Amino acid sequence: MVIKFKQKCHRCKKNYVLATRRSRFLMCWDCQKGDLQGEIKDPKFKRLLNIPEEFYRENAFLRDIKIGYLRWGKLSDKQIEAFRKSVKKMKEEKAKPVEK
Repeated sequence: MVIKFKQKCHRCKKNYVLATRRSRFLMCWDCQKGDLQGEIKDPKFKRLLNIPEEFYRENAFLRDIKIGYLRWGKLSDKQIEAFRKSVKKMKEEKAKPVEK
């Protein structure tokens, strides 16, 4: 079980971000939103990175992967696999009925 706590964003110092003990440089959605803007020309990556904005808002790992692609223009096979695995897990959680 991973313990999560809230910590203020390192950039704006006003919004809170969920963190774990492994988290280092945390940024909120509002601060990273501008970094996620960019044109993706490769159809393979366009299809891969075309997920709902809600997923990017909730998961900093997915944001980091997309920012890395926009910055460097490529991703390793392990990054692609981890991205797909995270998206699949988030889709399964959204599809799961809420228990009362």
